[in-house]
Amino acid sequence: MPRSHPYRLPRVPRLPLLGAAALLALGTLSAPARAAGEPAATTAPPSSGGPSSAGRPVVTPTPQQMKSAGRDLRVPDRVRLVLGDDVDAPSTGVIKKALASAGARHITTSTAGAFASAPPGRGPTLTVVAGSVKDRAVAAALRATGGTVPGSLVPEGYSLASRGDTVVLAGNDGDGIYYAAQTLRQLVTGKHTLAAVSITDHPAMPLRGSIEGFYGAPWSHTDRLDQLAFYGDVKANTYIYTPKDDAYLREEWREPYPADKLADLRGLIEQATAHHVDFTYAVSPGLSVCYSDQADVSALKEKLGTLYDQGARSFYVALDDISYTRWNCDADQEKYGAPGRGSAGRAQSDLLNAVQHDFIDTHADAEPLQFVPTEYSDTADSAYKSVLRERLDPKVIVQWTGTDVVPPSISVEDAQAASTVWGRKVFLWDNYPVNDYGQTAGRLLMAPYDKREAGLHKALSGIVLNPMNQAAPSKVALFGGASFAWNDEDYDPDRTWRAAAGYLAGGDPATARALLAFFDTEHLAPTFGDTNWQPQAPELSARLADFTQAWNSGSPARRQEALRKLGAYADVLAGAPEQIRSGVRDPAFLAQTKPWLDALDVWGGALDATLDGLRDRADSGDGQSDFTRAAALAKQAAAFTTIPGTTRPQGPVKVADGVLDTFIKQAPTM
Repeated sequence: MPRSHPYRLPRVPRLPLLGAAALLALGTLSAPARAAGEPAATTAPPSSGGPSSAGRPVVTPTPQQMKSAGRDLRVPDRVRLVLGDDVDAPSTGVIKKALASAGARHITTSTAGAFASAPPGRGPTLTVVAGSVKDRAVAAALRATGGTVPGSLVPEGYSLASRGDTVVLAGNDGDGIYYAAQTLRQLVTGKHTLAAVSITDHPAMPLRGSIEGFYGAPWSHTDRLDQLAFYGDVKANTYIYTPKDDAYLREEWREPYPADKLADLRGLIEQATAHHVDFTYAVSPGLSVCYSDQADVSALKEKLGTLYDQGARSFYVALDDISYTRWNCDADQEKYGAPGRGSAGRAQSDLLNAVQHDFIDTHADAEPLQFVPTEYSDTADSAYKSVLRERLDPKVIVQWTGTDVVPPSISVEDAQAASTVWGRKVFLWDNYPVNDYGQTAGRLLMAPYDKREAGLHKALSGIVLNPMNQAAPSKVALFGGASFAWNDEDYDPDRTWRAAAGYLAGGDPATARALLAFFDTEHLAPTFGDTNWQPQAPELSARLADFTQAWNSGSPARRQEALRKLGAYADVLAGAPEQIRSGVRDPAFLAQTKPWLDALDVWGGALDATLDGLRDRADSGDGQSDFTRAAALAKQAAAFTTIPGTTRPQGPVKVADGVLDTFIKQAPTM
């Protein structure tokens, strides 16, 4: 890592400390940049980046079944790629780039029919077969390579086998082929080597991804294009488009989109399709809709039809954050009676059923309607929920945010209670890492996706995370959410968090290490109340606690050792911003995290100055000049603010607050 730092005095550098688990987690992993619409990138979305205890690579999301099949395969300069009829261009692109990253320079492509007449061993050293498991030639190749044809073809599932001189990717459907290709990228173990494995895999939940449902600054069109490509990388399949600034899905939902805005939406839909993501268009008519007015019902269906014509096949009606203590028209009072929970349930069920029956059911390739209700949190029954449970078409998917708007945890029992009260599996709208409410002022929320109980797939139809105003930093949590929704029974928050760091680092261990140190300083996750469901800077806090205990022992030897250990981590922390700026290839991530990286730069200098003061004191000095310098730097660091217009609410940026600032303040009295 870089050795110079603008806020500290020069001294002999120390080697950074990193535990064995962290070293394991930092391998050759990357998230390469690509143009909008380009298929997935050259290298695999990282998992933990190193071999597992069984000697095989760690794949993220964790496959349902994966076992080693012996020694790594050699990838020669020339590789034969055999494609079935169901392999689309994006899947082919992922496969070719994975092979290129493993050292293949010339890839010859043929059809599965040609494979049947010239099986492995008659051509290049390595043959890669990709196609539908329903294709006899592909299934035969899978069995011959040690793979298993699943008895039940779960949608989006796949089987992968690599052994000897053959690799077979057999998808249960087109999505499964694409996801098998994403796994192949993670099996590259070096230049000219692939891991030998047998995998049978499928998602535990059918819906996985994000909902752009936050308040404040919306994502840019470029942000959205990049996010959709990222979702394909991590096997997320859902993006719900409902930005608060799009007047044509809220205040002006009855009005048609201007041509330029419609073209942007079409571009997003095409990008989503290229990365096997469902673009879900969510309209929010609740502020003005007259439920009993057939003109309004028709206008809603026409709006959805416009998006259908652009290629959208997934649709959503949002009736959250509205009041059911008043109607928007007198006709609703006449038809449904006085406003209230029960009457609101009747009116909304009529509207939603009309959309499901008259629009969704009349378009054979449309997905079931999705809906977020006015009562979207808790598990208590009510007249509103009771009416919708009894009247709403069972095909309609209902969203739920957990036991609160921002719940500290979600258990299987919670989700089962919600599913009971709604009369169907609920679809979790998880308000993490969203940072649009008061308790998140000045924060990036970059802790691991956690506190969601294994087994939730039994009660949930899926999970989408509501991200931050800052799109690129949101990938840290989204990476975890997609992994959990794919395989919640074998989800490891810490391993997946490190995988996200490796992804953003482009495979560079030093950059991944710096990112993990940065993430730790942005670890706190608040709820709407006074409770935090993730602590601030747990790694730094533990190191400072260990240091304080050793220092307070009074032993000169223990104090020197404590200074050495904490000084080594202080180097990692102080050098993290510079390492991230030079090592992260995503300019949006650097731009959107800039105030926090700038503040960490100065906080790192303040910590260094504090340790210099303690060193001086350990050598019988008073350290006062260093402590004065540390206090000045801490004051400077605390003055950085969020970028105006980019987040809600605005305010001073928070970096390891309550941990680092407290230590620097208390150190002179230690």
